[in-house]
Amino acid sequence: MSVFWGNIFLPLVWMALTGQFTFANYLIGFLITSLALWVVHKPGEVNLLIYLARLGRWLRFGLFFLKELTVSSLRVVHDILTKGHGMQPAVIAVPLDLQSDLEITLLASLVTLTPGSLCLEVSPERDVMFIHAMYVDDAEEFRRQIKEKMEYQVREVLR
Repeated sequence: MSVFWGNIFLPLVWMALTGQFTFANYLIGFLITSLALWVVHKPGEVNLLIYLARLGRWLRFGLFFLKELTVSSLRVVHDILTKGHGMQPAVIAVPLDLQSDLEITLLASLVTLTPGSLCLEVSPERDVMFIHAMYVDDAEEFRRQIKEKMEYQVREVLR
């Protein structure tokens, strides 16, 4: 297990062992497991700058997804609470630049978890993703948003 993933998941083990599932307890577990991982790894094996850059990318990714989730949820709620609906549903084929199964799966999950959109299928060649969206004013703009926002974020966080 890499130091980065150890630092992310071992605090969850700490929380399970202590029985306290709070953010403060996660931070305590993070500090304890960071110290433990630092002790067991050879000097120079962990590059702090690379580690911090990766952690920063994951934090930006989390904030990005939280923003997308909030905006999409508010749009769906607004549509439900108002008389007329602004839905213009469509199925859009979005070309993919992502290569690995992990990257494609993460993108499909992001699309599906965002209210108002759903990943229907990925082509057998893994070069096109078919997405059903509730609000499509312009198909090209929708494709551009997926490529420039979500696909970019997935590429950044997994590089």
